[in-house]
Amino acid sequence: MKRRIASNAVIAPQSAPWRAALVAAWLGAAGALVAFAPAAWLAHGVAAATQGHVLLAEPQGSIWRGSAQLFLTGGAGTQEAAGLPGRVEWSLLPAWRGAYVRASMPCCAAQALAFEIRPNWSGALVLIDAVKLQLPAQWLSGLGAPWNTLDAQGQLLLSSDALQVDWTPGRLRLVGTVVMDMLDMSSRLSTLAPLGDYRLSLQGGDVPTLQLQTIQGALQLTGSGQYVGSRLRFAGEASAAEGREAALANVLNIIGRRQGAKSLISLG
Repeated sequence: MKRRIASNAVIAPQSAPWRAALVAAWLGAAGALVAFAPAAWLAHGVAAATQGHVLLAEPQGSIWRGSAQLFLTGGAGTQEAAGLPGRVEWSLLPAWRGAYVRASMPCCAAQALAFEIRPNWSGALVLIDAVKLQLPAQWLSGLGAPWNTLDAQGQLLLSSDALQVDWTPGRLRLVGTVVMDMLDMSSRLSTLAPLGDYRLSLQGGDVPTLQLQTIQGALQLTGSGQYVGSRLRFAGEASAAEGREAALANVLNIIGRRQGAKSLISLG
């Protein structure tokens, strides 16, 4: 039996071929842009997140695998900067909740640093594996006054167990403890060397706290502080051991505000 097709039947027009080609080209370009995103993009992000205090200078490669020189600075608008010897190399692997990062620092760490970044709507959660670093104290001069004037020399031994850093604009929450031992410290402002050994401890919590103590030495340092929002407020004092007042006069004048035999240190 033959059937007739109604004369008013509508046949859907085919999509224009150029539209499909345009969509394919756009997706291909977007994929290539992500795949070959330059390392400079990561450098820009680090500078913005640290308000210019940490810089990845002379970045090479891509955000997924690259290298740069790691600098400390006094922040945006300052010209003080001090870099670590050699370059830092990193690899970044996308994950469902963020990204895994491994950073190799041949100058300062026997093992690569490993951490996970989980962005969220208001900030980011950073999960950091145990860390052991040995850094030159002169690196701190990049932070500006008073470190650049003191021109500190010595070794910084930084260690921590696994950490969780929950960062949102205006708020910092830390789970874990970070300890930095400052050993054989000296300064060009004093002929007395070394000045001593010191320990700086950062204890996590809803309000992370900081403690400074003297392990041993002629220059006595003590102090404590806490993070209010994401800003550190610290108060401490420096003094000279008995019989070392004259040798440490210049250091005490620079490190804080003099009050009699002591020098008062205030940050934030």
